[in-house]
Amino acid sequence: MNQLTSHLPVAITMGCPVGVGPEIILKFFASGPHTGEEQAVVIGDPGVLSWCARELGLDAEIVAWQPGWNILPGTIPVLAPERSLDPATLHWGRPDKWTGRAMALYIETAARLLQNGVLAAMTTCPIAKSSLQAAGYNYPGHTEMLADLCKSREYGMMMAGDRLRVTLVTIHVGLAQVARLLTRESVAGMIMATDRALRCDFAIAAPKIAVAGLNPHASEEGLFGDEEIRVIAPAVNMAAGHGCHVHGPFPPDTVFFKAAAGEYDAVVCMYHDQGLIPFKLLHFSDGVNVTFGLPIVRTSVDHGTAYDIAGKGVADPSSLQAAVHLAGRIAANREIIQC
Repeated sequence: MNQLTSHLPVAITMGCPVGVGPEIILKFFASGPHTGEEQAVVIGDPGVLSWCARELGLDAEIVAWQPGWNILPGTIPVLAPERSLDPATLHWGRPDKWTGRAMALYIETAARLLQNGVLAAMTTCPIAKSSLQAAGYNYPGHTEMLADLCKSREYGMMMAGDRLRVTLVTIHVGLAQVARLLTRESVAGMIMATDRALRCDFAIAAPKIAVAGLNPHASEEGLFGDEEIRVIAPAVNMAAGHGCHVHGPFPPDTVFFKAAAGEYDAVVCMYHDQGLIPFKLLHFSDGVNVTFGLPIVRTSVDHGTAYDIAGKGVADPSSLQAAVHLAGRIAANREIIQC
């Protein structure tokens, strides 16, 4: 386990105030002392956290925090943006435009502090995309909002766990659109971006990357489609020509087994469910969503707002714990590698 640390804390944005974000934050801090790469502060609403603690019968010492202040053991340090919510108006699992504005404010505040160099990284709790847009923020989600705030055009999503890492060429599009969206440039670009992320963020000096085909049996030499011959294989060659240690396209039904067994450091996938189904089979509780290509470090829990269980005391903080830990490691790796 990489024990490198950054000297600055990781920010945890609270996410949707009426989702499971407040609960998993409280459970994260209750799980034990957090030092080194797990030293964390919350960007959120102390009133909402206190309300959640009372509702769930959790002990929590919530204290104000500002950049440069010491973090006292056994406390939950919270930096509260100027606007706050009235917990009396909130109902678990029922977001609105006001919770949407709060979510956006937490993200904006954390991004600004990271850009100012007072935080090491940020880990985001889940948001509701519908209430974010109802509040006037026209983004599909966290990633696009952060890319806009950071003025980044080339970015991507990696799902990371101890056994498997996957990246996606296409993400939130209908399955019928995938084949026509795949180009040699988009596939090669994702391979090279994955290579950079593994080198810089995960400190893997010579990463080995596998590429999944699109069709059954990777088309079996054109028998089940021609995307492998026409698009994916040439993209693999393009990326190899730029120094990537990359192989494929492999049949999708075997490549994840090989990667999980340690043959490859990551699998580049053609579409969302191709990568996330095997990933979540292995890492449903402890998977981490990593945004690469940003000038700041951002990880996220690998689950949504879970409105069906919000406020019931059964939310699992494992993904948050893994995401904060990985955020600290990536920040420390970037300080040393500087690529």
